[in-house]
Amino acid sequence: MRAGSDDDLASAVLASSPNAVVALDRDQTVLAWNPAAERMFGWAAGDVLGRRAPIVPAELSAEHNAVLERVRTGGQVSLRTKRFRRDGTLLDVRVDTSPLLQGNSVVGYVSMYHLTQQDEDARLRVARRERLVRRLTDVVGDINAELDLPAVLDRIAASLTELTGADAGGFVLIEGERLRLVSVHQLPESLKDTTSEIRNSLVGKLLRTGKTVMLESHGLGDLVWAQLPGLHTIALGVAAVGGRPYGALYALFANRKAGHVELELLELLAGHAGIAVGNAMAYQDAVRQRAHERAVFDASADGIAVLDEDGRVLQWNPAAAELTAYSAEAVLGGPPPFPLPQPGEKLTFQMETGRWLDVVSARIEETGEVVVDFRDVTTAKELEEAKDLFLAMTSHELRTPITIVGGFASTLDARWDKLGDAERRSAVHTIAERARSLGQLIDHLLLGSRAGADELAVRMEAFDLAERVRAATLGLPVLSDRHSVEVVIPGTLPFVRGDALATDIILGQLLENAFKYSPKGGLITVEAWAEDDKVVVVVDDEGVGIAAEHRERIFERFVQVDSGDRRRFGGVGLGLYIVRSLARAQGGEVSAHPRPGGGTRIRLALGRASTIGSDTP
Repeated sequence: MRAGSDDDLASAVLASSPNAVVALDRDQTVLAWNPAAERMFGWAAGDVLGRRAPIVPAELSAEHNAVLERVRTGGQVSLRTKRFRRDGTLLDVRVDTSPLLQGNSVVGYVSMYHLTQQDEDARLRVARRERLVRRLTDVVGDINAELDLPAVLDRIAASLTELTGADAGGFVLIEGERLRLVSVHQLPESLKDTTSEIRNSLVGKLLRTGKTVMLESHGLGDLVWAQLPGLHTIALGVAAVGGRPYGALYALFANRKAGHVELELLELLAGHAGIAVGNAMAYQDAVRQRAHERAVFDASADGIAVLDEDGRVLQWNPAAAELTAYSAEAVLGGPPPFPLPQPGEKLTFQMETGRWLDVVSARIEETGEVVVDFRDVTTAKELEEAKDLFLAMTSHELRTPITIVGGFASTLDARWDKLGDAERRSAVHTIAERARSLGQLIDHLLLGSRAGADELAVRMEAFDLAERVRAATLGLPVLSDRHSVEVVIPGTLPFVRGDALATDIILGQLLENAFKYSPKGGLITVEAWAEDDKVVVVVDDEGVGIAAEHRERIFERFVQVDSGDRRRFGGVGLGLYIVRSLARAQGGEVSAHPRPGGGTRIRLALGRASTIGSDTP
């Protein structure tokens, strides 16, 4: 940039400065005197350039010289003092003096003057603005504290007069193509709910301008606001919710004048009003949504629980209390009374009451909470178990008598000539008896199908357990070349009370297992004796045995333990489940034990009959 251009720019800066700028050389001769200095002191530049400026009172010369000396030695001084005007009056001024440098040399001084009254005015303006901003903050806090929409609108209307000094205020809603007055302050309540077309209103005019606030002083006599006596000006601001005009604030002036400060405050309040209205609307929507959710929550036939991120119950609906027999008071703040599946999975769980529940859960990612839904599937579970057991009985339990019939028939066919007459008659008798029992067994299939539901329709009567044991073991020794069977029954074994057919099923299954799980052969012993009020039958084998931790699990449905060699024998794991169910239905019990010397002992205990031959349902 050329030197001439620099001079032009410096001259333009001096001429534009709102403060008086005076430059002096080392001898205090005026080098520069800008237009603001002319206005402040009354001397034109031509009157003072090249001379000493006659603006320093004599009594302040020492102060003035001390300031210049301090600046000359490297510093900047700011102070309040007095200076003469051309008309002889003294001005209260603030002067900021700094060195005029040429290179590194101080060649003079530059002073900037402004009236201290300007400082005071500016201070007062700043203080007033600070007070208004603080008050606006308080008002906004009050408005935002309200969550009831009508109360929010009333508070906004009242705040208009409080902040702007207006004589009255109001708030109108934009409802399609019309306006509706919903809140007034210092105006008759009868004006509320007054409507008008937006097209011919001040709001319409404001919206068409694309601005957010406006002042209007003409054509007010036809407006509803004219009911304020002396109305001369309306300040108008748009409140937007979600970026769309929602309503408008009216500040009405009858005794005061409205200016830019009032307009600015109105604009700020309108912006905050939109936020407050949006918050109130969102709160009302949330209240309605919670009410709907609570109605669904309480009326649901499914049990519903809400857990916090630590698994503690926060909510527990009435159906949950009914399904689990745990009241809300009993579970709130603690874990639910059942295990939880992984989100998206289902868990079927049986409560201590016997009720079966299907449990599903879902995690709310935003809050970390878990919603759990569960329903009663007891009836479906019982039907499923009844179906499973029916199929199990037909496919599994019918095989035992059929095997015996087939075995004896094969023996007669293959060894007819080698068997004596008594042996042939015994074999034919067994075949006939087993054929009859097959018919009876088919009639009693429902006995096993209802085992899982604890509703076995057994016939309780006194019968000879010794006879059933002998019948079950008759002919077994000839079925296997590797096994031998020994039956030890005292001649005075008491009768038991139970179901003879169910006991046949039990004994047949226990003997079949004894053969099955002793594949290398060995002795199978069946022994019975009286023990207190029970009659006990044990079936011992010398087979693979059962590990201690599995002696209870083998009686569960579909369980085949993996320990030892048991898993390789196949089957679906229903036999011992049915055995225990049938034993318990008769008031008895069955259990598994280790056999001394190796193998397994299965112990069946049935109740002793009080009178031989009695038939008690």
